[in-house]
Amino acid sequence: MKKDSVIKILFVEKSVEDAEQIISLLRNAGIAVRPARATQADQMQAALDELEPDVVLFDPAAGLELREVVHLLDAHGRDVALVALVNQLDTQSVAEMFVGGVRGTALRTQPKQLIAVLQREFDALHTRRQVRLLEAALRESERRCDALLDSSTDAIAYVHEGMHVRANRAYLETFGYDDFEDLLGLPVLDMIGTADAETFKNLLRAHSRKEKAPSQQELQARRADGGTFKATVEFASATFEGEPCLQIVFRRQQVDQALIEQLQRDPVTGLLNRARTLEYIDEAVAAAAKGKKGQTLLLIEPDNWQTIVAGIGLGQADELLAAFAGRVSALLGETDMAGLLAEHTIGVMLDTRSDEGIKQWINGLLQAVASEIFDAGTRSITVAASIGGSLLGEKNANAELLLNQASQALRNAQSQGGGRMELHDPAAREKAEEERERYWLQLLKQALEQNNFVLYHQHTVSLQDAEGEYSEVLLRMNGPQGEVLPGFFMPIAEKHQLTPAIDRWVINRAIEVLKARDGQGIQTTFFVKLTADSMQDAAFLPWLEDRLKRAALRQGQLVLEMTESKVVTLLRPAQEFIQRWKKMGGRFALEQFGSGLNSFQLLAHIDADYLKIDRTYMNQLPQHPENQKKIGEICAQAHEMKRLTVAEWVEDATSTSLLFACGVDFVQGNFLQEPQRLL
Repeated sequence: MKKDSVIKILFVEKSVEDAEQIISLLRNAGIAVRPARATQADQMQAALDELEPDVVLFDPAAGLELREVVHLLDAHGRDVALVALVNQLDTQSVAEMFVGGVRGTALRTQPKQLIAVLQREFDALHTRRQVRLLEAALRESERRCDALLDSSTDAIAYVHEGMHVRANRAYLETFGYDDFEDLLGLPVLDMIGTADAETFKNLLRAHSRKEKAPSQQELQARRADGGTFKATVEFASATFEGEPCLQIVFRRQQVDQALIEQLQRDPVTGLLNRARTLEYIDEAVAAAAKGKKGQTLLLIEPDNWQTIVAGIGLGQADELLAAFAGRVSALLGETDMAGLLAEHTIGVMLDTRSDEGIKQWINGLLQAVASEIFDAGTRSITVAASIGGSLLGEKNANAELLLNQASQALRNAQSQGGGRMELHDPAAREKAEEERERYWLQLLKQALEQNNFVLYHQHTVSLQDAEGEYSEVLLRMNGPQGEVLPGFFMPIAEKHQLTPAIDRWVINRAIEVLKARDGQGIQTTFFVKLTADSMQDAAFLPWLEDRLKRAALRQGQLVLEMTESKVVTLLRPAQEFIQRWKKMGGRFALEQFGSGLNSFQLLAHIDADYLKIDRTYMNQLPQHPENQKKIGEICAQAHEMKRLTVAEWVEDATSTSLLFACGVDFVQGNFLQEPQRLL
């Protein structure tokens, strides 16, 4: 499932608390959720119309019968995954539920199984929807292809078991026939000269059986009047009226293959150009989908390319890249392929190698590049390379997925300092993940010891003319290849209990900046993220109180923030922490507000000053009136409770105007200001 996908879940669930626990479980697993809840038929009908859910999580004990739920879903008309939520598996009851229309059964007592079932059903639903779209697109494509077929100047026929079943006007004219009725049932072999008949027959048989055979052949074609002409025949698999057949194209003039080969090459490196490389990858993916094994896609880049180019001059960059590409090409086998995918990114498709053979080839290339002295004009330099790749098999037989996997592997190799390789292999994922975790853990410890963290800030703009400046503090870490976002290292820090130390580092630096700005007469408020471990650390608040007293800051300048889903799972510790924090004059913000079933109910226990509205409501806001309505409702209710609202991830002027009309107090996003280094 894609990380940025949002699962819309309708809970047919008696207990709000149980539903919230499942929502928190999913969010902690990195799954974005848009929930709703119903316990009666009319509530369910309203929720289906408003939420348009992807998954209905049905508790048989909720009060609604399965038959009634299925009837409402059928009447709704959309494809929805119905999942039963049970406390234990009973063979008879589970069988009855599946017969009744349930697609999956999730165990409430087994969180991992519940998550796996929901992900599986959501992925299956997405696949079904995509298939329907593809079927519609296929029908439209077939209609257009049929129209193009008739208008084409190429002689094209469709042949089934050696007989003509379809031919275009150009085909009839080429062979001297007036009407397709004259061809109907006529063997295509009758269109071939006697000398080439046996060769053509063997090719026809091989393609019909889907055996390996040339896709084109030069021969003498025969017209209806007995005349002949030289032609190139091209074969391709096709379907006609749902039946498999062969598409055969007769071309009177053959295009110069040497010219085609030249056009498919990059003029600088001599490698295949991007378009042909992507075609080759598509062909390899198609072969993998049919069961071919041993193929691997590699992405190869010279390390520190921009720095090298700056040193040798832009005019010599092509010469260096050509020499680098030549070193790669020299190691290719007869059936391997290399092409230029980007400015200095070379894609290599290794064909039919064992895992050990792939690693040997990669290590051989790394050594060959490292030991080579490259000439660039009057300068001679050495170059290191990073390689990222992915094994290609039936499971990842998708060109986009394959390229993404190889690209991510390349970035991981570069982030470790360059001159390295990383190979994506699903079978070795756990081992690679452990190695990656050890590496990032070491970097984290070094960052804490050597002050290798960096702070950025992004302005939070007041739409209601609030005094002073407001900013959210954002954390980065200096890595071997530049600054690293928290998404890479914070999960590892949390796993190894390093988040309290990181929180203290961030807050300490933020207080120093606030103190400096006070000295300059700049009234500033910082929003700083807080982790769950710090909230539960008994020594954290006394440390923070001492630090604030020594800095002599005004009350309210530091706003600690935490996501709604985290606070829900730590309700009592969060309540106690916030009460003590507010007695010290601090303020608190709830992030991702509005993502729960009843977010405002949480405010009965959590005294939050700011409500940062869930970012999923901001996605293409002008095109979603229902999200505008929801934001307006949140703002109206928040203002009644004397709470301020913040809209994050605002990306355009139209959204800003709509948010102002909804009553939002503050907005934040790259449209207003991209994050800047906090000095």
